[in-house]
Amino acid sequence: MSALEIVEAGPYTSVQDRGRAGGQRYGLGTAGAMDIWSLALANALVGGRAEAAAIEIGPLPLAVKAVGGDVRLALAGAMRGMTLRGAAVPVLQSFLLAEGEVLHIRGASEGVFSYLAIEGGIRAAPIMGSLSMHARSGIGSPFPRALLAGDRLETGSATPLPVERGIRMPKRAAGALRVVLGPQDDHFTAATIEQFLATDWVISATSDRMGYRLEGPALAHAKGHNILSDGIANGAIQIPGNGQPLVLLADRGTTGGYPKIATILSEDLGRLAQIPVRSGIRFARVTIEEAQAAARRYHAAMAEFGRHVHDLGGGELSSEFLLAANLAGEATNAVDSALQE
Repeated sequence: MSALEIVEAGPYTSVQDRGRAGGQRYGLGTAGAMDIWSLALANALVGGRAEAAAIEIGPLPLAVKAVGGDVRLALAGAMRGMTLRGAAVPVLQSFLLAEGEVLHIRGASEGVFSYLAIEGGIRAAPIMGSLSMHARSGIGSPFPRALLAGDRLETGSATPLPVERGIRMPKRAAGALRVVLGPQDDHFTAATIEQFLATDWVISATSDRMGYRLEGPALAHAKGHNILSDGIANGAIQIPGNGQPLVLLADRGTTGGYPKIATILSEDLGRLAQIPVRSGIRFARVTIEEAQAAARRYHAAMAEFGRHVHDLGGGELSSEFLLAANLAGEATNAVDSALQE
């Protein structure tokens, strides 16, 4: 059986799929990919299920070696360079890593998280229906921690293909990150809510997979900053005692006791994950009905990724295609001049 051996890995490199559903009632976090859109895209290129596990790569480099046989791979998400046999390998297309070869993936040049999908998937026993690593719980399969040099992931073997594959698809949503107010927006005055929506927030360097801390003016609580702990959804925006928003993400706790002023739409969570620290973001309010319609469109689009996969013919991608497919580049930066008009 083929395998990938980790030669070099940064601290935010782990096995992630769509996440672990049904465990929050027991205090078990969901984990899962920070950007499920890019995960689904990479999996489509190697013929896998949208929710299948892949290697989630943080902002630092990764190097992997094929052992025991050839492995077919594809990378999507943050833009970064790759080299194989001394030549550049484009993102957003499948390619073959022959037994004994080492693939070098550089640090992210635009965006944060990338997904290295593998034809045939990662062969490991699921834990509560998922392979996703959740560091605080100490669970994950095949490793309950971030990947380290020397680790081996058993994978499917590459099937013979006459040509490799690329993908053409609609662009992601752009603009401000959309939110639905609540569930505790009544803990803030109308003026504070408008301040939250009008502020150019900056992502703190202390952010991680648990949550993105935002820096800006302190938001005042109208009813105090403690509530009875309740369930936390992915993308919930808590306002703790210091008034600085905290966006709770994939590795969040299952409950929390600070009021939540708003919740980010599922479609926009991946875009948020791809915005580097010290960058700016803004929020825009939408209705629940608008959020539900956006969620339906979002998941329908991901389900159609396989239909956009095509043979590459000569195996080359044009610069026009690569620019059009720059998914991480669609994330909104509130300090861009366009947003200052």
